[in-house]
Amino acid sequence: MRITALFLWLLLSAVAASASEASAPSTALPLASAGAFVRAGLPEEPVRLGLEAFACARSRRQFEDTTLTVIDYSKPSTERRLWVLDALTGAVRFRELVAHGRATGENFARRFSNEPGSRQSSLGLFRTAETYQGVHGYSLRLDGLEPGVNDRARARAIVIHGADYATPAFFARFGRLGRSWGCPALDPAVHREVIDTIRGGTALFAYYPDEAWLATSPYLHCAAATAVVPDS
Repeated sequence: MRITALFLWLLLSAVAASASEASAPSTALPLASAGAFVRAGLPEEPVRLGLEAFACARSRRQFEDTTLTVIDYSKPSTERRLWVLDALTGAVRFRELVAHGRATGENFARRFSNEPGSRQSSLGLFRTAETYQGVHGYSLRLDGLEPGVNDRARARAIVIHGADYATPAFFARFGRLGRSWGCPALDPAVHREVIDTIRGGTALFAYYPDEAWLATSPYLHCAAATAVVPDS
């Protein structure tokens, strides 16, 4: 009788452990290594830091989805410098052209800002939010998560949208992409599909080797700082 009771207890314990493991939050799952993405052709430092910032945010339960968008603003606008990644499986879902802000630079980005009216792009970690129909058609709002760096993104109307100046045809004619008022604008041929993939609370990491930002970002110094999550 005692053996039967012990067997039942062990069986129920195993079932409970299995159920607990199955229901564990995705934030507990390990992310793919930067090396896997580098071997797929991504630049090493942007993807390594993007994964680091993403892991920091996930440790604070700010993201459940494993989608991570990386923008490398150190590359010229004529290169496909936006990637949409599955940070869990290591899959690269998109690699696309993306425009930067008018006052950020010509073909190369040089200057970044969080200030309204600056017409400059912003760096750091963002969370995607809701979609809407605006001046540029189907668009996606962004919330910046880094105080003083990008946390005015919503107030500045920094959104992802399609633009005819973010196409191969445009840079073939003018030698660079056109420029936005700070928004990461995409080719209209793909912008809807990209937006539908990343909308609703996924991570976007915009990189540039800016020494001040790299030295102070709370997501790149996770143990030393507590990130502030803005109301959305």
